[in-house]
Amino acid sequence: MSIPEDEEKLLPLVQRWPRASKFLLSGCAATVAELATFPLDLTKTRLQMQGEAALARLGDSAREPVPYRGMVRTALGIIQEEGFLKLWQGVTPAIYRHIVYSGGRMVTYEHLREVVFGKSEDKHYPLWKSVIGGIMAGVIGQFLANPTDLVKVQMQMEGKRKLEGKPLRFRGVHHAFAKILAEGGVRGLWAGWVPNIQRAALVNMGDLTTYDTVKHYLVLNTPLEDNIMTHGLSSLCSGLVASILGTPADVIKSRIMNQPRDKQGRGLLYKSSTDCLIQAVQGEGFMSLYKGFLPSWLRM
Repeated sequence: MSIPEDEEKLLPLVQRWPRASKFLLSGCAATVAELATFPLDLTKTRLQMQGEAALARLGDSAREPVPYRGMVRTALGIIQEEGFLKLWQGVTPAIYRHIVYSGGRMVTYEHLREVVFGKSEDKHYPLWKSVIGGIMAGVIGQFLANPTDLVKVQMQMEGKRKLEGKPLRFRGVHHAFAKILAEGGVRGLWAGWVPNIQRAALVNMGDLTTYDTVKHYLVLNTPLEDNIMTHGLSSLCSGLVASILGTPADVIKSRIMNQPRDKQGRGLLYKSSTDCLIQAVQGEGFMSLYKGFLPSWLRM
């Protein structure tokens, strides 16, 4: 049923443009969350790079072992060696990334849930629809946001490069985008996109589906109502599942994005995400795929 034009103008903006409103609101919420939790993300990335076995091929200086110091000691080490504000190094492309990723993901997921799949007669959203919707929403959102994710990961490692006596790669965010584009072309901005969308699919499958399932179970089977307590418990469970599923792909993604490249933009350490996975497991053990798990879960 269509609404007369005069009446439509009187409606709140959220009702007049629901998709655009959800995109903007998701982007704003993601920006606030990013600023508050970014030190955890930086710590996670640094942990994922520690003890990278493939670096031994680059020369003697790369063979020096780096201790796996854990989340707290890594964060304190960054503060002591680089300064407190360096905990937010790379936050600008991270905000860009979350505006694109979170907004695109939520709009896509809502559209799939309400328009494409639809709810059942009892107003419940079936699990299989949540799984498919979560995967598709995560893949689309992450693919669009890959260039910003690439710049974020590389800028997060600049402080470590400086401590190792290596030249800094970028002067700032826009210089990073321009340099990557000049060296690798448009394709270079999507380096690491395969493990990136794999991670996004797994994280969204675990996050969105577990959240909906746990919340529905709590509302129907416990005295809890649909309030902040229910949302908090659902988020705790969904974040744990998402981290378990997505951390291995996140480690692979970060290493591929941060690896040194030749003049043609080709990686010098890994040929593909599969090659990175094999080298990590063979050189560092299976649990190397879960480096950075704790800050990842806390952040979610």
